[in-house]
Amino acid sequence: MIIVAALYKFAPLPEFRDLQQSLKECCEAGGVMGTLLLAEEGINGTIAGTRQAIDAVMALIRSIPALEDLEYKESHAPQMPFYRLKVRLKTEIVTLGVPGVSPLKKVGTYVAPKEWNDLISNPDVLVLDTRNDYETVMGTFQGALDPKTKTFRSFPDYVKANLDPAKHKKIAMYCTGGIRCEKASSYMLEQGFEEVYHLKGGILKYLEEVDNQESLWEGECFVFDERVGIKHNLDLGTFELCRSCRQPLAPEDKTSPKFVEGITCPGCFDTISEKSKQRAAERQKQIRLAKQRGQKHIGR
Repeated sequence: MIIVAALYKFAPLPEFRDLQQSLKECCEAGGVMGTLLLAEEGINGTIAGTRQAIDAVMALIRSIPALEDLEYKESHAPQMPFYRLKVRLKTEIVTLGVPGVSPLKKVGTYVAPKEWNDLISNPDVLVLDTRNDYETVMGTFQGALDPKTKTFRSFPDYVKANLDPAKHKKIAMYCTGGIRCEKASSYMLEQGFEEVYHLKGGILKYLEEVDNQESLWEGECFVFDERVGIKHNLDLGTFELCRSCRQPLAPEDKTSPKFVEGITCPGCFDTISEKSKQRAAERQKQIRLAKQRGQKHIGR
């Protein structure tokens, strides 16, 4: 069984560039795949590997000053959900694109998963999803406001156009693992919103700790790997990815005449060019041939 570790921490890492090579070497030594992002404001990423390999990487990360108490969330996958390893240096570990905004300076109130239901059931609280549109289509909390953003960079524009500190007194935000809503809470406080809350550990921690019978979550949670989605108890979901547009596909989408495996789906059939369809068809052919030879097609 493969261990999948989702991690992040906002922490001062002025010498973050010096950490890249040692982290890369540690991951490579254990066959760990996935992505780690390093910036002056901290670390973010999701990696996967054997129990021993993940433990080794986490031990190295926690040996770094300012990251000693880093928490991370584990789930499982029946096979490796990533195709490669990336350890990258970034300006931000999650890109909001607003200079000066940092949870290290100002941050909202953390809410534990088992306290989340009471908070979002309060009619005075505006519940706001900070994820993007391709994620929210798979699942959301009951009554939550979906900003329908394409990227996290669009979140500030949405706030300026639709929310008012004088009107929206209490705001509760959530995201997949907690990093986006944590940074968003810093931005909201900078904009004058007074009571800003965010789900600690994100949806992943909520699905892990809150019983299905008590849950206010509806649907599945999008994850950024080949599992696509997970459900309560972090069980595997039912969605797949369209290999052309990378949008999540529900089981019923695959019954559409516009679905052609590896080439098109109902969401992109009418917009993708014929040239792109031809490239996708050739890619799918190579995948099929590689499978017949018992090989893995990395280009997938």
